[in-house]
Amino acid sequence: MSEVNDFSVHFWGVRGSIACPGLQTARYGGNTSCLEIRCGEELLIFDAGTGIRNLAKSLLTNKHLELDLFLTHTHFDHVCGFPFFGPVFKPDTQLRIWSGHLLPERKIREVLGFVMTDPLWPIQLEDLPANISFCDFSEGDVLRPKEDIVIRTAPLNHPNRATGYRIEFRGRSICYVTDTEHFPDRINGNIIDLIKNSDIFIYDCTFTDDEYHDHVNWGHSTWQEGVKLANEASVKTFVVFHHNPDHDDDIMDSIATAVVDARPGSVVAKEGMTLCP
Repeated sequence: MSEVNDFSVHFWGVRGSIACPGLQTARYGGNTSCLEIRCGEELLIFDAGTGIRNLAKSLLTNKHLELDLFLTHTHFDHVCGFPFFGPVFKPDTQLRIWSGHLLPERKIREVLGFVMTDPLWPIQLEDLPANISFCDFSEGDVLRPKEDIVIRTAPLNHPNRATGYRIEFRGRSICYVTDTEHFPDRINGNIIDLIKNSDIFIYDCTFTDDEYHDHVNWGHSTWQEGVKLANEASVKTFVVFHHNPDHDDDIMDSIATAVVDARPGSVVAKEGMTLCP
């Protein structure tokens, strides 16, 4: 890893499907998906799982926040933390919410409105005091949310669709590819094109190969398939992510050992971990 730390990813939530707090998941973490990516002074957030609540707590002393939230998709484990995201209750917050998987049938404002609707939640989306704007795009679009930041996108193989992201900043790249299922007969070319020669590649490794046989068409992949993608695309650091809620710390330790044996230098994501390309 480079000592340059103006570009980094911090893991606030690393689990998939459902949060699983407790003693058996304490070392790797039990919150669902949320990443903080820093590009110089700019803060980008990826997914709004339960991990976003602790991210919010780290920001509440800041005033006049300008934030961008990118969603891979809107399955509940990736958006259920949004109503607990403290900055949306501050009128001096400016938040842009990006989504690429819903068009043409829906838009992100509509879907988040469903999440915060009576009688499921007491505060409706339109009642939040923050200045929130909604940015729907099509998978494959290139986004430029801030100066010096380029975000490339690609469609993923997941029920109801999902989006993979490649964040590029000053010659380095972090790829976030979660909630996707590999193909049994070929490597996913969309993912290879997205992650080629990237510095950090974060991938959906919900299952092991042995477990996957009982979960075909669930929309998730394995760490073994992640290794194949990382090798094919010549990425520098492969990161295991979206941990199965049934995988306790001991199981995650065994996966970590196997992953490093298969591809030295690989990392299993832990809540609270920061990586710099």
